[in-house]
Amino acid sequence: MTSAPARIPVPGPPGLHRALKDDLTFPLAWGTSPVRDFDAWRRAARDKVEDLLVVDDQTDTPYAPEFTAGPAGSGQEDGCTREVVTLSLTRYGRVRGALLTPRGTGPFPAVLLLHDHGSRFDIGKEKCVRPWYDDTGTRLASAEQWAARHFGGRFVGDELARRGYVVLCLDALGWGERGPLAYERQQELASNLFHLGSSLAGLHAREDQRAAAFLAGLERVDARRVAALGFSMGGYRAWQVAALSDHIAAAASVCWMTGLKDMMVPGNNTLRGQSAFHMLHPGLTRHLDIPDVASIAAPRPMLFFHGGLDPLFPADGVHTAYSRLRTVWRSQDAGHRLRLKTWPDRGHVFDGAMQDEVHAWLASVL
Repeated sequence: MTSAPARIPVPGPPGLHRALKDDLTFPLAWGTSPVRDFDAWRRAARDKVEDLLVVDDQTDTPYAPEFTAGPAGSGQEDGCTREVVTLSLTRYGRVRGALLTPRGTGPFPAVLLLHDHGSRFDIGKEKCVRPWYDDTGTRLASAEQWAARHFGGRFVGDELARRGYVVLCLDALGWGERGPLAYERQQELASNLFHLGSSLAGLHAREDQRAAAFLAGLERVDARRVAALGFSMGGYRAWQVAALSDHIAAAASVCWMTGLKDMMVPGNNTLRGQSAFHMLHPGLTRHLDIPDVASIAAPRPMLFFHGGLDPLFPADGVHTAYSRLRTVWRSQDAGHRLRLKTWPDRGHVFDGAMQDEVHAWLASVL
């Protein structure tokens, strides 16, 4: 018989954690902020987030993309062509990604597909797109295992391409060909970036911004119909890039939305540190709660799914966030553009039925 996992305690001396939480009033949130014009509020809120990314704007860095086509017949069964694209999202290095394009005459709608964390670092983009460039089969085996565990055996990117979307999925720092990062060294990586005046979460955000602009700028893509989609950490990245980039017309986030105070409770994985640094912008919560940041994307179409059995996001936090999001979209007469759903019998997954609903929603909004 195995023992129950140790419950993660709150950090610090008794009372400190509660006092710090009580100090957070999120004064820049819509409805709390003294700014009453919504467009002006969006600009002010986005500017605050941009400041706290502490990673310089990278728009002057040339992408210099290099495209490598897949072998003959690659993707034929999915009705798409497959390419590896290598580009510069920042001036700090080159990034490789998978680019899938439907067969036919474009321009096509497109999806920036953002991979999850999952404490699995040997694969990144391969979590979402079936690797066709793997000579040894090692990545393919890992990717198929991941798809079976979290995605009902499907590769989300391949399915999107089959349905007529251009799909771009890139490795985040630490994953796939930009790793593999060891779980216990995440805090070390984050600390080093902080010492250097940078930020791990800020770097992810900047790279996702740049990826959105690159995808929207491809001739094969209809720039008016670019969506962001992600599961788990990818879900966080999806609503974040929608908040920070006007290139994203709609976003779907699966299994990553909560109110901060309800998430920071005994037992929650966030208290461990480590993986939390990929989604931590120091000082931001002195101004905005998590759903307030996502609300910068309003009134564009947004979808949020939550698994009722998901241990990472307590129900109270999801309820807080959904209520806040609903208030913001309704304030702009855009409640019909916001899709909020809890799947009561699901955990931390993005299975076939959930994907089918996302596909239908994307078709309706794009």
